[in-house]
Amino acid sequence: MQALKKQLKQNLSLIFFSILFSANATMAATDLTAQENYARALAKNHQQEIDHAAHLNPIDKSLDFHGVFYGFLPCNDCNGIKSTLSLKHKNNYLLVTQPAKESSKEVYEKGKYSWNDENNTVVLTPNKGSNIRQYLIKDEGTLILLNSDGTQRKEGEADSYTLRRSDTVKSREVHIH
Repeated sequence: MQALKKQLKQNLSLIFFSILFSANATMAATDLTAQENYARALAKNHQQEIDHAAHLNPIDKSLDFHGVFYGFLPCNDCNGIKSTLSLKHKNNYLLVTQPAKESSKEVYEKGKYSWNDENNTVVLTPNKGSNIRQYLIKDEGTLILLNSDGTQRKEGEADSYTLRRSDTVKSREVHIH
């Protein structure tokens, strides 16, 4: 009978410690879950305090200002100049111009463009030559060629020096390359 009591005590002790250990493990798991939930709530609360507007818009607005712009610009010794300005990625541009004359060739100009927030302009700097061009940004789909000194044209002339982005113009003449 002594042996049976001893065996029973050992079994009860084993059961008691097993229950105690599993309860401790369950409490630890519950505590860990509570800590994770608290950390998530703290992070979410912190996220709401941060102004995320800076993340929504890129710092360099020229990264969003891509597209192909078309126009027919005035010319002193011809009927006009067909102009196609393509603002590409990595601030590269291609400007194709063609005077409206018989047997006139297209002129290609490549270079870099930069965005000037202060003046609300796009500045074209060609790879070859020093003929820098500036365009006033009227809106997302309209550029107006400025005078060579960067000043705006007279009120009546501005419409004649306008390039419109391809997705804002219904019909246009397209340069074939």
